[in-house]
Amino acid sequence: MPLRRREMDSRTAPAPNKSSSFSPNTARDGGGAKSRVVDRNLSLDTARQGEYEVRRNLKPMRAGVASEQIKEECEEEVEAERRPQRDGLAGERGDGGVEGAVGRESGELDLAALSLEIDAFIAGQDGDERMSVPEATLERFASAVEMEIARSESSQDKWVTDANGEPRALLASISRIAALAASLAKNPEGSGKPTAGAHRVTAVLHRSMAFLEDEFHALLEDPRVHKEGHEPDRCVLSTADAGAGAGEAAAPYPPEKVERLRSMADAMVTAGYVTGCTQMFLVARRNAFEASVRALGYEKASIDDVVKMTWEALETEIATWIKAFWHTVNVSLSIEHDLCDRVFAGRHAAVGRGIFADLARCVMLHVLSFTEAVAMTKRAAEKLFKVLDMYEAIRDASPIIHAFLTTDPADGKNNAALTDLKAEINVVRSRLGESAATIFREFESSIRADAGKQPVPGGAVHPLTRYVMNYLEYACEYNSTLEQVFREHQQQSDGGCGEAAAGGNPFAAQLIEVMEFLHVNLEGKSRLYKDPSLRNIFLMNNGRYMLQKIRGSPETNKMLGEAWARKQSTNLRQYHKNYQRETWSRVLALLRDDGVLTVKGSVQKSALKERFKQFNAAMDEIQRTQGAWVVSDEQLQSELRVSIAAVVVPAYRSFVGRFAQTLGAGRQTEKYVKLSADDVETIIDELFDGNNTSMGRRRT
Repeated sequence: MPLRRREMDSRTAPAPNKSSSFSPNTARDGGGAKSRVVDRNLSLDTARQGEYEVRRNLKPMRAGVASEQIKEECEEEVEAERRPQRDGLAGERGDGGVEGAVGRESGELDLAALSLEIDAFIAGQDGDERMSVPEATLERFASAVEMEIARSESSQDKWVTDANGEPRALLASISRIAALAASLAKNPEGSGKPTAGAHRVTAVLHRSMAFLEDEFHALLEDPRVHKEGHEPDRCVLSTADAGAGAGEAAAPYPPEKVERLRSMADAMVTAGYVTGCTQMFLVARRNAFEASVRALGYEKASIDDVVKMTWEALETEIATWIKAFWHTVNVSLSIEHDLCDRVFAGRHAAVGRGIFADLARCVMLHVLSFTEAVAMTKRAAEKLFKVLDMYEAIRDASPIIHAFLTTDPADGKNNAALTDLKAEINVVRSRLGESAATIFREFESSIRADAGKQPVPGGAVHPLTRYVMNYLEYACEYNSTLEQVFREHQQQSDGGCGEAAAGGNPFAAQLIEVMEFLHVNLEGKSRLYKDPSLRNIFLMNNGRYMLQKIRGSPETNKMLGEAWARKQSTNLRQYHKNYQRETWSRVLALLRDDGVLTVKGSVQKSALKERFKQFNAAMDEIQRTQGAWVVSDEQLQSELRVSIAAVVVPAYRSFVGRFAQTLGAGRQTEKYVKLSADDVETIIDELFDGNNTSMGRRRT
């Protein structure tokens, strides 16, 4: 058959990455072997089987001379093959029968007239008397459908509807030949062996399904994929935030396009080609989803790649993942659920539910795999908040996801798949929660284990204090989430805290524990200072910083409670008292008449001179050393200066007023009474600002 070979050779090879399955579902209604004489899986003779196996995998040529050549060759081939049989039948049947449905002068097949006869045969199968259809009608109808497909392969408007809104003859013919094949399989005639006409119908049905699969895939493609430079067999979900311009949210599947997809799907599923139809749909929509999240910057990475990332890179990836995840939940699932419902509506709704179940599982596992990789990375305190962001995203999206995953109780297989997906979502969330709880517990341990031996100059706020308090302030913005995390993982958290076990907030208990660890650590660090006064300044600075951070954060203040704040205030007052005692008690002792200065009512000048010398030296030492100490909190600095001045200045003024005249006027007084009461007050007012100017330099 040279014409057939030339047709085969002129066709292009199948496109890669396309699922083309021509194996229909085997579960069909029927009455046993006798009622299944003609089936879509019937064997053809070697030559014809080879022909249609090639045809069904060939990409149709779309335009130009090649498509005209196909039509001409197909018409010539059909005419050449059928003429002997038609002539023989005409001799037997005379001028009646099927010959009336064929234009003798034009030689063209009258598809409309043949369709009426085929419809009558199909409709008659439900009556009490079985109807039959002439072999020649089967042959000619199959050839007419094949010719219609050949014409349509190069047509740009093959799916345009007529004035009544009905699809043109192509889709109607494909649906009709599918119904015909089903009727022949249900109602075999004669010996029950498939006839040549039945073989011919089955072969053309195969070609019709291959043609529909190609068209189905082409219709599912989104042309914007090409604009974005992706592979030509991938398509993009239409959303306002992926692939569309600003303010543009036009759907790629308007009603008329969905109707075409629905008609194609109906024809394929009705003909038993469920596998090919669903695989084509699934692959196209999966590619669409992957392209949409790729447009947002998310690329699926392996666990090894994620584990090896630097924290800066991983932090960026997590932010991108969160955006892609919410796109998946709020956009992708909605689009796919709606598309499955509309394309596989009515009697094929179960097929649509099955496709969506598989697609939803594929889509969700695609994005959830990243979270498992993150949970496996090395624990570090700085990762806590991004892990919590991921946990919150999955937690908050779960009701939306579960709403899409509700199924028909009768869909056993789909129910199982979606139940597994729900379980997987819960497992992923649990792993992230466990990771967050572990990170926080390790943060506690790092505070307890911090053993820095270098004291902070001037007794200022320690970097550990700043880090911990800022970290906790940020953590308390996630207080409800951390409460949930610790409640879910209370058993793993060292058996749970006592307060949490009693029904309290487990995160609040963890927070109080962290504050205790920090307090103990700072007490240890204060002992690095040899000067007891500086030790108390250090504890005051750090304690005041902690209290101010707590009171400045409503969330943290609420979590720790008023009892903790009162306890911290008590500690600060004690540190203040300790400082006053260590530094200024010695100074005040020099300003008291303790029986040394006055003996039997007479002032001892030598003792008085020594007392003034000691006071001057003490003030010079205090100014030199404590002027370099740091109290960064202005309120605390002011409180310290006021409290010191309130005790020391009046005592000094009284001492000078009482004893200065004993020294006599002139140089003798200036030599020993170097400071006035105002000078003492000025010295006190210059303490704790980081300057260490001595009294001697100051008075020159």
